[in-house]
Amino acid sequence: MSFSIKKVLITESVDPQCAEILSKNGIEVTTKVGLSKDDLLKEIKDYDGLVVRSATKVTAEVIEAASSLKVVGRAGTGVDNVDCVAASHRGVLVIKSLLLPLLESVAHYGDLWCRHIPQGDASMKAGRWDRKLYMGSEVHGKTLAIVGLGRIGREVANTMQAAGMVTIGYDPLVPAEESIKFGVKSYPLEEIWPLADYITVHVPLIKQTKGLIDSRVLGICKKGVKIVNCARGGIVDEEALLAALESGQCGGAGLDVYCQEPPQNTALVQHPRVVATPHLGASTVEAQSRVALEIAEQFVDLTHGRNVPGVVSCLSVLIHM
Repeated sequence: MSFSIKKVLITESVDPQCAEILSKNGIEVTTKVGLSKDDLLKEIKDYDGLVVRSATKVTAEVIEAASSLKVVGRAGTGVDNVDCVAASHRGVLVIKSLLLPLLESVAHYGDLWCRHIPQGDASMKAGRWDRKLYMGSEVHGKTLAIVGLGRIGREVANTMQAAGMVTIGYDPLVPAEESIKFGVKSYPLEEIWPLADYITVHVPLIKQTKGLIDSRVLGICKKGVKIVNCARGGIVDEEALLAALESGQCGGAGLDVYCQEPPQNTALVQHPRVVATPHLGASTVEAQSRVALEIAEQFVDLTHGRNVPGVVSCLSVLIHM
């Protein structure tokens, strides 16, 4: 089945090659960055396709206003800013990039914590030599719990196994006999928390995952557990995490995503045991170039009736990233 895609609207700063590829294939492209909600509702009615990153909220209202819309393309992996159920009801296809973001972020955060690199850097810049103060530890031999064993979760497992970590995990769609093939022993979700020295989440932000790691979960974890969230803000309850950091129940957190961006919880991001970055997981020149290229090629493939790998089904949105 082919799609007649003649006009595409790009609403965010996407690598120019996305528009170039679409234009070379006879698709008219308009780029309007920073549209307000009202402006988007007025603008969208004239387009067959929409390309967004994470800032544009493709709500049910937007989809209803888009009388000609056939395809929404997310230049990235997460689709929590797109109402995929509303799109499905209107017959609008949602596609996303399948290229992995900066997977090294989890390993990067592990090294940062264990070796106190940000603190050491800050002390040096302040003219101090606090070598004894920042005695580090190693991730080798520690247990990493990976919640979400999709493509990113599996790559994280592979990366951290190379660093000598024991990898365990949970994913309702991945059987235990499958996960063991890539070195992850699966456990029920309630059993995994007390086993972990480190926890990293790689699931979408949906009703079932919002506040997944809350005060109850943190309370049954090992004392000193470290938490990584490079997926979506809100999966980890920020107030509960701050309380656990203050009490010492949580030994550190690596955060790249937040409930509100920029984050409003300054006490959390400024905590001495938190390594915080401004949603940099896929913020490399190479990654942005690749996702722009891939999403454009998928649009072109749809116009020629070819299968595309980045189609998002409602089931996958509910469970997987």
